[in-house]
Amino acid sequence: MKEEKQKIQNSIIKKYRKEIWRSFIKSIEEYELVSDGDKIAVCISGGKDSFLLAKCMEELQIHGKMKFELCFILMDPGYKENHKELILKNADILDINLHIFNSNIFDVIKGEKDICYLCARKRRGALYSEAKKLGCNKIALGHHFDDVVETILMSMIYNGEFKTMMPKLSSVNFKPLELIRPLYYVREKDIISWANYNNLKFIDCACKVTEKQMGKRKEMKELIKLLNSYYKGADINIMNSTKGVNLNTIISYINKK
Repeated sequence: MKEEKQKIQNSIIKKYRKEIWRSFIKSIEEYELVSDGDKIAVCISGGKDSFLLAKCMEELQIHGKMKFELCFILMDPGYKENHKELILKNADILDINLHIFNSNIFDVIKGEKDICYLCARKRRGALYSEAKKLGCNKIALGHHFDDVVETILMSMIYNGEFKTMMPKLSSVNFKPLELIRPLYYVREKDIISWANYNNLKFIDCACKVTEKQMGKRKEMKELIKLLNSYYKGADINIMNSTKGVNLNTIISYINKK
């Protein structure tokens, strides 16, 4: 078992060094996501992304130059029993010591209109609150490259605005906490490949409310696949557009603090 855990850990910096580790380090360095003295709450949702994030953060803690603390927090929003069992099993396989706390978010959002948005907002607030109790100054989420591109398209198509998912964000309601996204440049296909290589099975979306629906984010995944089939690298250009905004060609913009 110990050898298996080490194999999984090593795969991040050896087999997937280019695809995962270097992309992870790029976001850490480019956006200064981690500093000496940080205490970071790595938020585990039960999916492949958050578990990979946990292992990357551990690797950075062991071999990086910065000295910081980590705690791994799992909010139970009302998971089905089989989902929770799989999460705990994976935590054991990956040797992650979870701090678990409960909420009733799945019950609260039932019947609401924009449940995915509402769920994300309520989960974020609960995670901020718990992280603050634990004395953390940052929370780390497992959003990756594809999540960012999907968010840009969702904002444009559904809300009529150009808005991206930031790699680092200061909390308004839970100051001085910061939110960081260290997998910002990691592609989802590489995360899936890493999981498959290590024979790891994770939960997808565990939401009881949307399990029979096709959420907006899934629609965006299909749209991006279509765009890439017509224009190679379309998703990369969408991501790069967030750094290449020409204000001289914009009719108007909003500057929100």
